[in-house]
Amino acid sequence: MSLKTTAPQGDETILADSSNSQLARRFQQVRERSKLITQPLTPEDCVIQSMPDVSPMRWHLAHTSWFFETFLLSSNTDYQPFNERFEYLFNSYYNTVGQQFPRHQRGLLSRPGLSEIMDYRSHVDANVHRWLTSQGLSADELKVLEIGLQHEQQHQELMLTDIKHILACNPLFPAYQLPNEQPAAVASSADLQWRSFPSELTEFGYAGDDFAFDNERPRHKAYLHEFQLATRCVTNGEYLEFMLDDGYRRPELWLSLGWSAANQAAWSGPLYWIERDGQWHEFTLEGLRPLRLEEPVCHVSYFEADAFARWSGCRLPTEFEWERGSDNKSLNTAGVFFDHLLQAKQPIHPQTETSPPTHLMGNVWQWTSSSYAAYPGYQAEAGALGEYNGKFMCNQYVLRGGSCATSSDHIRPTYRNFFPPDARWQFSGIRLAR
Repeated sequence: MSLKTTAPQGDETILADSSNSQLARRFQQVRERSKLITQPLTPEDCVIQSMPDVSPMRWHLAHTSWFFETFLLSSNTDYQPFNERFEYLFNSYYNTVGQQFPRHQRGLLSRPGLSEIMDYRSHVDANVHRWLTSQGLSADELKVLEIGLQHEQQHQELMLTDIKHILACNPLFPAYQLPNEQPAAVASSADLQWRSFPSELTEFGYAGDDFAFDNERPRHKAYLHEFQLATRCVTNGEYLEFMLDDGYRRPELWLSLGWSAANQAAWSGPLYWIERDGQWHEFTLEGLRPLRLEEPVCHVSYFEADAFARWSGCRLPTEFEWERGSDNKSLNTAGVFFDHLLQAKQPIHPQTETSPPTHLMGNVWQWTSSSYAAYPGYQAEAGALGEYNGKFMCNQYVLRGGSCATSSDHIRPTYRNFFPPDARWQFSGIRLAR
């Protein structure tokens, strides 16, 4: 369900395209999904921080509650905070709000414990629910609520990527999910084909009235030269060929910063690939299992994606080429998303892309060659929420399409994800262009 806002008339409060009960149900659905992600975990699992980019599970649960408390509930003069000290503890990077506890030290805190965090969530949920079912929301409040829900869906994806990294640090390689009792038959990946696009001046960015982040706007024109886009992502088997051809030991394939990063971190393959007795295995949310060559390669950095593309005689698409490709119906059929896998009780893992037509969306985030920057005429949101996207437009690259850890109602073709070029713990893969 998408929510639209319209200008209020005088002091009138509004619920645009929705009733109070619909909003309350959607709020509950999103909030419950975060708790559902933690169901397979122990309290001990929820405390660990395995690297600075990873946050403990209980921090995600608390921070998403802090967001609604800080930006929505605090505007209600009758609201009583659960714990006033949480404003400092669970602020992520909003300098306009105040100081934050250091990100890299989140795993050092044993308290508040998971039980207290769950009480905090219940407190926030009850107050939001009471507000939704007892009164209307102004256009500004409705906007904040929608951003909060989208924000929580982003953190749900981070929870899945973070717990995978946390469990992978354990030499026992514990599984987050029990292996599927009846795994699907191994399918052959589709042959790599190409879709051609002509040179043209066309428009990019979000144009609808429904929700989109500020970095997807404004819609604007850009010129594209003739190009081709691969019909599927690069597979594990294809990436293994790159590795066997000394791809990690050939500096001519790498950007200078990428070569330095790969050597300093001693990269020899994608994150979570492990060689045992001459055979490659991959750590997944189902635990360690033999590498499946037909699946899309995942957990590679921009540097690795760029090196592979150069080795293959191709390149990475620009984000505008990727978005233009999303207009092609043969490349944009239903993809593989978190909520679909959850409903089907399937593992949260990229699925083999079989015979065309294939999809551009879902399965793995796809690196583009585009630096994360503002669109012409971009304006950040006013106030603290203006820190959400705009201040990160430096030293990051754009990824498109969503992944198997993304909810299907959270993603769209214009969605711009962004990470530093050496980031590997996200479900990030490769689609080629030429």
